Amino acid sequence: MTPSLSDLPNARDFTWRDGDRLVVFREGALAEAMDVLEGHDWGHFELLTTSRALGTAPIELPEAAVAVHEVPPGRVADVSEPILDEVTTPTLVALGGGRVIDVAKAIAAVRGGRVAAIPTTLSGAEMTHIHRLPAGHEAPHLVRPAVVVSDPVPMTDLDEAPLRATAMNALAHGAEALYGPGANPAATLVSLRGAAMIAEALDQPEDGRDRVPLALGALLCAHGIDSAGLGPHHAISQELVRVMGIPHAETNATLLPHTMEMMRPRFPEALEALGEALGATPKKLPPRLKELGGGPRWLSELGAEPERVEAAVDAIHARVGSAPVPDPPEREEIRTLIEKAW
Repeated sequence: MTPSLSDLPNARDFTWRDGDRLVVFREGALAEAMDVLEGHDWGHFELLTTSRALGTAPIELPEAAVAVHEVPPGRVADVSEPILDEVTTPTLVALGGGRVIDVAKAIAAVRGGRVAAIPTTLSGAEMTHIHRLPAGHEAPHLVRPAVVVSDPVPMTDLDEAPLRATAMNALAHGAEALYGPGANPAATLVSLRGAAMIAEALDQPEDGRDRVPLALGALLCAHGIDSAGLGPHHAISQELVRVMGIPHAETNATLLPHTMEMMRPRFPEALEALGEALGATPKKLPPRLKELGGGPRWLSELGAEPERVEAAVDAIHARVGSAPVPDPPEREEIRTLIEKAW
């Protein structure tokens, strides 16, 4: 049976101490962000954000910051490099989506700093040490946020179509955690529960949806992939986004039914477990994923251009060929996958 949020005690309001990391999850947490930060020695910080995210923040947050840096659109490696030269404080607070949080992590990795993350989307970046580095820079290690303030309301404050796209991106984290290079029982259990919660929320009507399980499911799936590592779906999606210049969440949502179909013969037990968590048989998993994503999506509708397909195939093949996941797809399989999603 698909797990329900009601099966978990305190799932709507909890504080989770995970080693050196603190995660606060509850509705209204954004309004209390300064209290959380000050209570954990984060009184002196610089804020990375966007104008959209800043509009949702309590006024105390930007007022308390030593400086406020607006993160522009673009690739993390490119947009983090100029901000790196502006930041003077090793303690950073990132308020925004995955790009903002990843930029803060990238800067902290180079500077030796620390990050508190206040997510405003379902990207999951707040839970992982997975990120790029500023262009032209190296770091001794990657950074995972030490404080996470998760408020389900701003995390799910999108219109239905983009909300479903970013939710499918979150679900993809849980899917790949089942067979990633560091797959393990803990990551599998957490990810299956998170995927089931995302599906439970998306199955509800938009005007009556409980968005707390949607946010918690995304957080759990991100925790899973942080432990297990990225797989071919993310390599394929990220290279398509880079080469084609198409949107990140929508690309992940478009490809997920096709990548899961591609991975099922390689990891049948893992994909059977995912299907069961989502209420589908293995063969019905791709259409179930399309249903959860709001219907079929196509790369051509996202602005992908046919003349860039070969460059994308080359980039994807080079990347998945060096991935630690067993039996990576070959060139023709990658091309076929793109054609199916076109």
